[in-house]
Amino acid sequence: MEATFAGVLGAIFGSFLNVVAYRLPRHESLLSPASHCPSCGTPVKPYDNIPIVSFLLLRGHCRSCAATISPRYPLVEGLTAVLCAGAVLAHSSALGISLSIGLILIVVPAALIDLEHRIIPNTLTALGAVAALAIGLALDPSGEPQRLIAAACAGGFLLLAALAYPGGMGMGDVKLAGVMGLFLGRAVAPAILIALLVGVLVGALIIARKGAQEGRKTAIPFGPFLALGAVVAMFLGEDIVHLYTQHFL
Repeated sequence: MEATFAGVLGAIFGSFLNVVAYRLPRHESLLSPASHCPSCGTPVKPYDNIPIVSFLLLRGHCRSCAATISPRYPLVEGLTAVLCAGAVLAHSSALGISLSIGLILIVVPAALIDLEHRIIPNTLTALGAVAALAIGLALDPSGEPQRLIAAACAGGFLLLAALAYPGGMGMGDVKLAGVMGLFLGRAVAPAILIALLVGVLVGALIIARKGAQEGRKTAIPFGPFLALGAVVAMFLGEDIVHLYTQHFL
């Protein structure tokens, strides 16, 4: 029952995250004007703004002008719904659920914006930091020092990488890694490792397809890889850390 509720709420959150991903990098208000068709400007009626369902009923077209609606909208809504439901199933404590859902609501739009605009807005990471600190201090104040250390280590590690290779990573990635540490605690370590491994793999595939010279010039945003690492760590991070400490330390 709780997972179902979280899934429905996640779909609603996902609808708002679509707005965030579209308007935030364009420096537009997230609250006004109300949702409208980007083609004809007609405001979207409440019954046409039901996450996933309205897209299916309208067959992916605006009711007013029949312009095609990007399938990204229901996909983001569905993904956010699944992740939020999964967070409830994967965690038994209010702290774990709250931190996980908070992390989802930050990394999803961060990945979308970075993919399209090659930036991760400071507004988003600042909001994530405030949310993570508020949740941690309210539900687990004794664990906050560990999460702060994890944030400093994750952000510091990527800062060194950004300084060593300026063209490969931006400060937005550094800040997002720090925010991930505030949400994940020590589980941010496998999140960063996963992001780096997947990033290297994708880079190798691009080089193999385009050739070394052209492939190295291809800009690849790192935010989506960080988001992927964060999601995996959200579900498996503590298990990975425990496995490592038991067998390698």
